Amino acid sequence: MPSTEKAAPDEICRGVGRDAMLPSDDPGLELPQFLIHYNTGYQREEFPLYGGNRELYSKAALLRGLFNLDGKPMNLIRNNPVAMYLQIADRLRAEITEGTYEPSGRLPSESQIMARFNVSRVTVRLALEQVDKDGLIERRKGKGTFVAGKQVRHQIDTLRSFHESLKVQGFDATMRIIELSALETPSAFIPLFGTQCTLLERLHVVNDEPIAVGRSLLPAFMSDLQREFAEQQPTYALLKDRAGANIVSAEIAIGARAVSSRITSPIGAAANAVLLVLERTSYFDNGACAERSEFFIRPERYKFVLGNRIPER
Repeated sequence: MPSTEKAAPDEICRGVGRDAMLPSDDPGLELPQFLIHYNTGYQREEFPLYGGNRELYSKAALLRGLFNLDGKPMNLIRNNPVAMYLQIADRLRAEITEGTYEPSGRLPSESQIMARFNVSRVTVRLALEQVDKDGLIERRKGKGTFVAGKQVRHQIDTLRSFHESLKVQGFDATMRIIELSALETPSAFIPLFGTQCTLLERLHVVNDEPIAVGRSLLPAFMSDLQREFAEQQPTYALLKDRAGANIVSAEIAIGARAVSSRITSPIGAAANAVLLVLERTSYFDNGACAERSEFFIRPERYKFVLGNRIPER
């Protein structure tokens, strides 16, 4: 049971002004605000409210309400005529514009926003609805809230298949088979596959929007792939499953070139449009070629990223 004896504010924290405001879900509830200084445990403390009432606050939650993720004062005005959900919406809009949520584009969860601003879930949802009306965010069921229209990023210094790079960013990424067939190997690639190989051509779709066409030459033993399986699994997973070997290295080249309507039409680009092109040759751990792929990508929605690190001396 909380003590009925009224604690002096200075016994709890050091005051920064009796006319300031504590975080509260109710913009009409006026609370004296104090800045807490402490080094250890976030015990719950009693804070006096106007009207002689008392309420328990967690120090940790209080600080999350007073400060943003960078440790700067939030300046959320509790008795402002502008509702708090509109203030929070304005803050999120500004952060989206500033690129705060890149590279993943994922916003904090509702619970995280609640803790950050010390407001109710209803307030957070009203704020997100405002930002959603502006077309700045996308809500993906079971995955969270993301910046709308965010460019897809492909980390080319990470050995990861094209489809997998979409999935790890939280996109609703799917694939549709355009062609799956056995064929005679083009002469330039006979040293990699021999005289016979498999062509796997798929349309890559992100949030129901076609974004790229991938054309892969694979070893001949991949020609009897089940189409349903090939639409669900990334290339590297397909190869590992059938070959029983890991892909351990890849050579990648990036460029841009005009391509025919056979490629541009499925992704909604004009005939002979200039697309980004990623060329990739991957190898099994025994040195054999696993795949030779080309990805034709709409440039306005895609960005290649290369991380770099200063070598240790």
